[in-house]
This record gives sequence, C-alpha cells and structure tokens, in this order.
Amino acid sequence: MDALYSADVLVQRLRFAGILVLALLSLGFVTTPLRESAWHQVKQGQPEMNLEAIEGSLGHGLVIGVLGGFRTVMADFLWIQANHIWEQHDRVGLDAMIRLVTTLDPRPEFFWLNSARMVAYDVPSWRIREEGGFNVVSEARQMAIDLEQAEQAFAILRQALGYHPENPMIYLDFAQIYLNRLKDVERAAEWYLKASKFPDAPYYAARIHAQLLKRLGRYEEAYDFLVALHPTLPDDEPYAHKGVIFERIRELEVTLKIPLWERFEP
Repeated sequence: MDALYSADVLVQRLRFAGILVLALLSLGFVTTPLRESAWHQVKQGQPEMNLEAIEGSLGHGLVIGVLGGFRTVMADFLWIQANHIWEQHDRVGLDAMIRLVTTLDPRPEFFWLNSARMVAYDVPSWRIREEGGFNVVSEARQMAIDLEQAEQAFAILRQALGYHPENPMIYLDFAQIYLNRLKDVERAAEWYLKASKFPDAPYYAARIHAQLLKRLGRYEEAYDFLVALHPTLPDDEPYAHKGVIFERIRELEVTLKIPLWERFEP
C-alpha cells in the first residue's frame, strides 16, 4: 500500500514538473518576439515603451490560459527575472516584465510598489545616462524625464489601487514620488493626508503632512491638523511620537502668536 502511495505521489510530482516546464517554454515563445519587437521600436526613436501595446501584443487571456493554476508560482519566477533585467538597465524588458508579473498575480502589494519605484527612481537615471549623463543633459530635460517616468509610475499605482484600494502604502508611494522626484510639495501633502486617514497607516504619514503644510506656509492649517491629531495618538506607542507632535504644536503657537490662554492643552 505504501509503495503504491509513493508511486502515485511521484507520478503527480512528475506531472506537475512537466506542466511547469511546458508553461515556461510557452511563455518564452510568447515573450521573446514581443521584447524583440519592442526593442526595435525603441531603436527607431520611440522614447518610451507603450505598456498598452504589451498587453495587446501578448494577450491577457493567453498568459492566464497557459498558466492556469500556476500563476502565483510563475509570477514569483518572473519577478526574479525582472530583477535580473533591472540589473541590466533594460527598461524595455522591465516594462514588459512588470506588465506580465502584475497581470499574472495582482494580489501582492510588493509587485506594484517595487515596480512603481523602479520606474520612478531608477529608469530616469538610466535614460539620462543614455543621453550623455547628468553633466551633459540639461536640467529642463532631466525634469521632463522625471515627469514622464513619474507618470508611468502613477499609472502602475493607479492600477494597484484597483486591487488594493485601502492600502495606505500605495498612497504613500504617490506622495513620495511627488515629493522626492517631482518636488511638488502641495500634491505630496495631499497624498500624505489621504494615506494618514487609513486605520493601519504609519504614524509618520500624518506628521509629514503637517510638516509639508508648514513648508507651504499654511501654518494655521498645520496647527489645526496637529491639534486634532494629538488626542488620537496612543501614549504608549513610541512610533506615534506624541511628544514630538506636542512640541510642534507649541512651535506653531509661537509662530502664530496665539495667546497663552488660548493655547492647546492635552
């Protein structure tokens, strides 16, 4: 009986391995002409890979039908390949692989967030180096590249919100790209505020929102926000930095010249 059971398990494993190999081979046949075609387009002067063209050329249903129940396994495997492509600074291949991975398995936030970060932070540097380097490319051109790549990253994050509408980390990535890549303090403040409203949002989202309001010169708005925030923070949570919030309230009271009898008391 045990021998029969072992033989049956072995057959099942061999069958699984065979199906997985077929899936890999099929995926290779599908993606190879796609990447060659995309690279040919870039060489002809197209500045960016059209992500919609990938889906049209590859066929959303084709990948799903070929892989079936192995989508999660294949998404993990392809993400490893995406990192190898990233190391090669192959932005066309990276765009194609991001599309494949997030199509196969849109559930992990990790895929979405890291894809957007690669596109927003790494690809601009690659493009600037391709055009001669930071000392050669004008500041205006660098800013244009940053904007183009940020828009692509935002497109990825908007797709992510379709699957994870209540995940504060996605909202925070919007905020950080606006702040760190585009230097758009006002839009960054808006997205930090959106992120801070979720129950599981990191405490720093609200603090950064208030600091950005101060940077924008909106002191009264920052003060009102912090006064409302302070009572909601736990006393025994070090990451809440409740004492820091209180200090910033006092600083704003000095800036706004609020009389002592009208100042906030916890």
